[in-house]
Amino acid sequence: MALRAAAFALLCCAAVPASAQLGAATQSPPPDGVAEGAGAGNPRGRYHALDALPDWGGIWFVSAGASGGGAPPAIPKLKGEYLQRYQAWRAEVAANAGVVRRTRSNCSPPGMPRIMRLAQYPYEFLFTPGRVTINQEAWMQTRTIWTDGRAHKEDPDPTFMGDSIGHWEGDTLVVDTIGISDAIELDTGMPHSARFHLTERIHLSADDPDVLVNEMRMEDPEALEEPFEVTVRYRRDRHGSLIEFQCAENDRNPIDEEGNTQFL
Repeated sequence: MALRAAAFALLCCAAVPASAQLGAATQSPPPDGVAEGAGAGNPRGRYHALDALPDWGGIWFVSAGASGGGAPPAIPKLKGEYLQRYQAWRAEVAANAGVVRRTRSNCSPPGMPRIMRLAQYPYEFLFTPGRVTINQEAWMQTRTIWTDGRAHKEDPDPTFMGDSIGHWEGDTLVVDTIGISDAIELDTGMPHSARFHLTERIHLSADDPDVLVNEMRMEDPEALEEPFEVTVRYRRDRHGSLIEFQCAENDRNPIDEEGNTQFL
């Protein structure tokens, strides 16, 4: 029994350095452009700098007519196969009394850039050293905009939100986003390519400090004839809070063998 206990103790002692070595080996290096000990991963002692940033406190709702007043909303000018896919989508919707078939779960979020233009659900902007975090009530999404000086990932995995890096120009947050999945729509029924590129300039309105303005510029050399620009305005609820959004509990729409949602 004593021999067995001694062997167990020796094994435990030997395992500690191995575990420590494994932890050291898997430690991520700082992102490109960020010095060791700096950036969003090391926020302590840098919160005071946030006081110089503009006041975006509260939650924000897309304003009615935020994309152009009473005029018909502008739409992106698609080209080539992307235009053909959009036209085929429109024809299918028309043939099915306006019912839209989806190739993914009805509970999956719309992703960028559409999720920044939702009229019903509010947004919350949080400033911390090295990043701006956008909490979105719709689908309880979280978007991170890195402001610690890092560069884009060399080959980012395509995601719903993409890879966003930003910097401040005075009181304007300038955001550059790539790596948005081409399975996500540019606008309703409108596809885009893996080369889709979004630039945003977000700032308070000069006329009303309770209005936030997002100037969006979308570029895609494969899918768009020309850059598409749209301005979105959000109104502030200073003391509001986000409400929990849970969709998956009722995600019961029938699907076929390939996972496509069936018409109801």
